[in-house]
Amino acid sequence: MKKVILVFAFLVTAMNLTAQTEEELKATLASKKDSIVAIQGRANALQAQLDALPGWKIGAFGTIGGSLSDFNNWFAQGVPNNSSGNIGFNFNAYANLKQEKFFWRNALTVNLAWVKVDNKDIDTDEEGFTGTTDVFNLSSLYGRNLSEKLAVSGLLEYRTTILDNFNDPGYLDIGVGFTWMPVTDLVVVIHPLNYNFVFADNDSVFESSAGAKIVADYTRRIGAINFKTNLSVFQSYEDNDLSNWTWTNSFSYTLWKAIGVGFDFGLRNNRQEALNFALAQDPPTATSFDDLDNELQSFWTIGLSYAF
Repeated sequence: MKKVILVFAFLVTAMNLTAQTEEELKATLASKKDSIVAIQGRANALQAQLDALPGWKIGAFGTIGGSLSDFNNWFAQGVPNNSSGNIGFNFNAYANLKQEKFFWRNALTVNLAWVKVDNKDIDTDEEGFTGTTDVFNLSSLYGRNLSEKLAVSGLLEYRTTILDNFNDPGYLDIGVGFTWMPVTDLVVVIHPLNYNFVFADNDSVFESSAGAKIVADYTRRIGAINFKTNLSVFQSYEDNDLSNWTWTNSFSYTLWKAIGVGFDFGLRNNRQEALNFALAQDPPTATSFDDLDNELQSFWTIGLSYAF
C-alpha cells in the first residue's frame, strides 16, 4: 500500500512540475513576443526617420507567377491530349528625391503575362506563347514645396502596352497643378491644367483632349511587406467618352531572404479602347460610343515575389 501511495505522490508531483514548467514556458514566450513587437516598433520608427531624411530613395519589388500542365487521354475534358503553360510577372520600381524646398518622384510599373495551350491532336493552334496581360506605366512628378504637405507641381505620365501594339494606343499626360501629401507615403496629385496626348493608328476613335488629371499613390514597406496602390484618372473637359482611369495594386510578403509571395491586380475603364476593340470584331459589336457595352477591364497575378 505504501508503494502505491509513493507512486501516486510521485505522479502528482511530476504533473505539478510539468504544469509549472508549461506555464513558465508560456509566460516566457509571451514576454519574448512582446519584446519582438517592441523591437519592431522601434525599427519602424527609425525607418520612418530615415525615410524623412533628404536625398534619394530607390527601391524595387516584383511578383512572378506561372504554371505548366500536360494531359494525355484525359477523356473527361473536351481536349483529352493537351499541354499548357502560363507565366506572368509584375515589376515596380521607384527613384524619389526629397529636398527641403522641392521633390522629384519617379515610378515604373510593368505587368506582363503570357499563355500557351497546345492541342496535340491538331496542327492549327497557335505556335508559341500569347500575351494576355500587358501594362506599362512610367511617371515623373516634380514639385516645389509651398508647405510641409502642399506643393505646386508638374507631372508627366506615359501609359501603353509593350507586348502587342506598342504605343497603339499610347497615352501621354502633361500637366501642372498641386500635390498634396497628407501623410507619409501618400501622394495625391490634382492638376486642373492637363493635356492628354493619345497616340494611335485609328484616329477616328482615339482623340487627344484637355482635362483634369488626378493621381493618388501610396507606396510603403513595413518590415517584410511591400505594398503599392496607384489610381490614375483623366477627366476630359471636351467629352466624357475621352476620359479614362486605371487602378493598379501590388502586394508582396517576404518569407525567406528576398523571396516571398505576391499578389497584383488592376482595374481600368477606357471607352476609347473598348470601342476600338468592338470595331475590330467580325462583325463589329459596336459602331459608336452610343451603342458601346463598356465593360470594366481587370487583371490579376499571384505567385512568387522577389524584393530587390
